Amino acid sequence: MSTSHWKRIVVKVGSALIAPHEQGCSSHYLLGIAQFIATCRAQGCQVVLVSSGSVAAGKHHFSDVADPSVSLKKAMAAAGQADMMATWDKLFDFASAQLLVTHGDLRDRERYVSIKDTIFTLLDHGLLPIINENDAVTTDKLRVGDNDNLSAMVAAAADADALIICSDVKGLYTKNPNLHDDAKLIKQVSDINPDIYAMAGGATSSVGTGGMRTKIQAAEKAISHGIETMIVDGFDADTFNQLLKGQNPGTLFTPYDEPMQEHLHWMTHTSQVQGELIVENDFDNDLEKQNSQLTSDDVVAVKGNFSVGDTILVRKGDGTRLAKAKSNYSSCLLHFISDQEDREFANNAQQKTGPLISDKNIAILEKT
Repeated sequence: MSTSHWKRIVVKVGSALIAPHEQGCSSHYLLGIAQFIATCRAQGCQVVLVSSGSVAAGKHHFSDVADPSVSLKKAMAAAGQADMMATWDKLFDFASAQLLVTHGDLRDRERYVSIKDTIFTLLDHGLLPIINENDAVTTDKLRVGDNDNLSAMVAAAADADALIICSDVKGLYTKNPNLHDDAKLIKQVSDINPDIYAMAGGATSSVGTGGMRTKIQAAEKAISHGIETMIVDGFDADTFNQLLKGQNPGTLFTPYDEPMQEHLHWMTHTSQVQGELIVENDFDNDLEKQNSQLTSDDVVAVKGNFSVGDTILVRKGDGTRLAKAKSNYSSCLLHFISDQEDREFANNAQQKTGPLISDKNIAILEKT
């Protein structure tokens, strides 16, 4: 592993590191991370920090509630976000900037591009972007849910070379190391497959919202964009010394040799499906061809309400997911065309508007 080629990295820090006892923020475990970030910047490597912890940091401001309501958690996040930013600011001798986002922001292409522009502008002016999900206002419909996956989306938006996910264990083990003495650390993963996911258990921390599985999901998103990804022990200060020496202190996920194109990566891993097209069972053969197009002749049914430009799922009648794609038609118009018994009318309508989806905006999925 070599860190000398890194030009831009994303570091993800979880709630257990920010507020380990849920009694406000603590700098105890953050000092080593802050020094690592400062050293990377001094060596000419740009850094983006994705920091969880607003709910855990703000919890002590409220009366003891065993099972806080959604509204109370939002209030905790609002209070804790200020404490968290203040804690990070004390650890740096350079300026930082807060950027709060939701999945609703990321999955909207225009806002996604706006987020990219903001990140690059901050970096170009020497500021450290500190990004977190906007837990104080987001809803279940608009939230990512965990900052592991958020960090991968941010790494893709920032065109990062590497994503470092700080965990409470050294990396991915063959078994849960807290339960099995014979668990072995996997130093490198070149292919994320069902066997890798099977090794990921639940969360080992009572403070965070993500477990090892969400970290594997994040790694899969990142490496498909060509981003080297590591899961490391954020509680061990020596972790960051090893990283600076080019050593692998945890589990390294090697990136794809041929990364996905940026807009297809966004469509596959960030955008949200607004509707579905059910197609003929043999349409998956057409997807393998260049310049493949979808016409109303291939469509069996249209589901959901979507507009021109929305992301839709293309699947077969048996449920097999084939692709995510940008729709060139609204669901209303698709219903109208597909319902026409006069095929000549339908074909003429499509000749004027074009195919339902086109090959340059199709992200082929693994058939699951």
